[in-house]
Amino acid sequence: MATETKKELKKDVNMWKIFSLGLIVILCVTVFIIIGGVGATATIVSAEDASDKAVDFINTNLVQPGTEASLVSNEEVGGLYNVTVSYQGNDIPVFVTKDGKYMFLATPLDITENLPQAEETQQTQAPQTNVPTVELYVMSFCPYGTQAEDAMKPVVDLIGSEADIQVHFIASVQGDTLDSISSLHGPTEAVEDVRQLCIMENYDQTTFWNYVMDLNSNCVSLYNDATAYDACWINVASQNGIDADQIETCINSEGVDLIAVDSQLASLNQVSGSPTLIINGVRYSGARTPEAYKQAICDAFTTAPAECSQELSGATASTTGSC
Repeated sequence: MATETKKELKKDVNMWKIFSLGLIVILCVTVFIIIGGVGATATIVSAEDASDKAVDFINTNLVQPGTEASLVSNEEVGGLYNVTVSYQGNDIPVFVTKDGKYMFLATPLDITENLPQAEETQQTQAPQTNVPTVELYVMSFCPYGTQAEDAMKPVVDLIGSEADIQVHFIASVQGDTLDSISSLHGPTEAVEDVRQLCIMENYDQTTFWNYVMDLNSNCVSLYNDATAYDACWINVASQNGIDADQIETCINSEGVDLIAVDSQLASLNQVSGSPTLIINGVRYSGARTPEAYKQAICDAFTTAPAECSQELSGATASTTGSC
């Protein structure tokens, strides 16, 4: 008990240090913007140009020799560009002024919202059942979602026959045609979400997961080039024994109905971020590693299968990022 108390106290102290440092940097950023920041006559650059400048600066001046940071995403937040870069397995937010001249390594806090209390951030134990229902909600091109899928794949290989492990997609359906489906990363992602649902409908779990792993490794980075992406997914499908024509028929005949079900499930479960993991109706908030996922699912069995005693290895993914 004393050891646990010390751990909690140390965690609280560290959190206050992080909070204080972040607050100081945020204050400096705010003062900079108010007093001498980007003026009305400044040349505004695009988010893409600002992101490229930030990544180039980080790789030239901040990272260790022989290592490299890469761009994950960018968006406009409060008059700045929020640029997320990946470095040594960690996703790091930086902020760039809209003229592309200044960069700040800090995370702003939205003071219109209350910070969650400690008890609300603790992982809640899912109720136990004979066959746990595991729902992983993702967007097919979200980097955090693909990380979660990579972490879940070894779990599926180990206990996928014992638990009901499902993948669902976060999208909005406004009509009964494919172009009425909206997904965060654009129409190509919306169609890929539907395509994967059709593969689930027509092929077994192993085929689906093998397709997803190969797609994530080889094709997702091409999604802005429709021609290259189409050639890539068709090749991945062929390598995994999937009939591309059959899947296209499914997309055009029942794809909207399939994605509409997922959209309703996401709404029902109040899911908006990719990834979101729900085990027996309880939202999971722990680490995104194969072992952590496995343990959380195994804890949800009334009687855990023998495979649960096997430890899984795998790189730790970000526990906080989402699309």
